[in-house]
Amino acid sequence: MSTRRSRGDGGLYWSETRQRWIAAASLGSDPSGKRIMKRASGKTKTEAKNKLKELIRDYEDGLALAPTGYTVANAVNDWLAYGLAGRDQGTVDACTSLSRIHIIPALGARKLRDLSADDVDKWLARLAESLSTRTMEGIYSCLNRAVKRAMARDKVKRNVVELCSVPKGQPGRPSKALTLVQAEAVLTAAERTSMHAYIVVALLTGARTEEMRALTWDHVFLRGDPKTDPPTPPYMAVWRSVRSGGDTKTRKSRRTLALPARCVEVLWQHWEDQGWDRLAAGDAWEEHGLVFSSAVGKEGDASHVRRAFRAALKNAAGVNAAEWTPRELRHSFVSLLSDRGVPLEEISRLVGHSGTAVTEEVYRKQIRPVIQTGAVVMDGIFKRDPKP
Repeated sequence: MSTRRSRGDGGLYWSETRQRWIAAASLGSDPSGKRIMKRASGKTKTEAKNKLKELIRDYEDGLALAPTGYTVANAVNDWLAYGLAGRDQGTVDACTSLSRIHIIPALGARKLRDLSADDVDKWLARLAESLSTRTMEGIYSCLNRAVKRAMARDKVKRNVVELCSVPKGQPGRPSKALTLVQAEAVLTAAERTSMHAYIVVALLTGARTEEMRALTWDHVFLRGDPKTDPPTPPYMAVWRSVRSGGDTKTRKSRRTLALPARCVEVLWQHWEDQGWDRLAAGDAWEEHGLVFSSAVGKEGDASHVRRAFRAALKNAAGVNAAEWTPRELRHSFVSLLSDRGVPLEEISRLVGHSGTAVTEEVYRKQIRPVIQTGAVVMDGIFKRDPKP
């Protein structure tokens, strides 16, 4: 014999007004003594009861505030709107692009509470067929951070994305370095272009592209310091970058580099040319003290520098301009030094790496691994007469 429900416990009934079945249940009282009622509706009894069970489950899990229709797209958009405060604009743009192109179209319609690890695994496997591993890591990071933020705000019970790993994707575009012959061709082709000084300084000092774009004249000393003993040669202080806050990539990336004579020569000429640009721009000129600026004194973004760089390389013999980027001048710097036998430790210091491990990992194709010191010394110790 079934027992009657207690008064206020709720039940299942048909609503003529809404033309739907209504399931209701009492979940106790709040601190003020008001009864907490949860209701769900459906076209059938079963649908209404299942929705009510879901509401009760979420309430018991501490997710009473989460809307039942909260989707992956909602979580990602909330993270893009509020979770990236204070980040560099480039970071915000990159995360927004990855989320809008890859995450929202594929998973956005799924309710966040219904998203499973299997869903994420299958989605990542599909991405691996066309994207590089690095791009996939960026996409995975965006989704993971969005769901983690939603979990911290009681929108979902757990973050299933953390249960998944990123599969190996397609190989990315391999980095490369200019040979000495190609480097000379590039320097020749860049003459009488707006990128001449930039290309010479980047190739002959190994500075990062973000460091070059942020370099200011008060950090360039073309006369050095003749008063010191011995006199300090011309140098530039690589202390800033276009990163958020203006800091370099790491603490050891801050370095002071002596300038080769060719750099000093082109920078004097560049300083004079910039004076003419300032005069031509008139009131449109914005003074920021930048060494490498636009025709009106503004800082150029990465795409502008890349486009001007490729235009400067258009007539370089033996070089396909479309296949090269400004950052590969840095790779070429490492390669040329290594070819001349400069120790790995010294190369690491010049490019601003915290240790030789980073230099070897990032520039492993440019580093020449043949260490000849031991052979040279042993040849001197154990001399052998040459064969007739």
